[in-house]
Amino acid sequence: MKITFYGHACLGIQINDVNILVDPFISGNPKASHIDVNSLKADFILLTHAHQDHTLDVETIAKRTDAIIVSNFEITEYYGNKGFSFHPMNLGGSWDFEFGTVKYVNAIHTSSFPDGIYGGQPGGFVIEGEHKNIYIAGDTALTMDMKLIPMRTKLDLAILPIGSNFTMDVDDAIIASDFVQCDKVLGCHFDTFGYIEINHDEAKRKFFDKNKDLMLLEIGESIEL
Repeated sequence: MKITFYGHACLGIQINDVNILVDPFISGNPKASHIDVNSLKADFILLTHAHQDHTLDVETIAKRTDAIIVSNFEITEYYGNKGFSFHPMNLGGSWDFEFGTVKYVNAIHTSSFPDGIYGGQPGGFVIEGEHKNIYIAGDTALTMDMKLIPMRTKLDLAILPIGSNFTMDVDDAIIASDFVQCDKVLGCHFDTFGYIEINHDEAKRKFFDKNKDLMLLEIGESIEL
């Protein structure tokens, strides 16, 4: 499993020969200006919620790739009505895709499209691949529901928001990593704009002091599990 950070909360995940894009917000992010949206591969697009900083480039990418949009019922209906391919899910549900099993799990946040249309309940994803399992928290507050995840799935990586103001901060993300029983964390949803700028060294030190590993990737940088 190869994971590439495209800035903010956007991730590329490659499992064998399947390409998954999560929350594509690139063209509106000045920090990701070196990323060519038109070159990104996507067989599936996973959306945690409807906010513009997670959906801005969905239609551009889906038109070019014919990717299947996976999200909650309201979000997939929104794109389905525009003619896009989709797979609807809802909280607590799982589905076996060609790349592995996806479970749509609870997140505490809000969800609406830029035009004001309701985007359903926000969520996160647990992906169980052939060899590795990851948790994509999406935009969320710290929630006790995270404790349910390791009761079903042993995680190899937790992808957690750490920017505060709109989501968890670093300290809550440390607690979240305890809840999901995963000490290897990839941080996201930080630095994109002023409200969520963080001190990188301090964030890494706080995780290190708890015997945990916080990875803060450069935009375009990848890791392999």
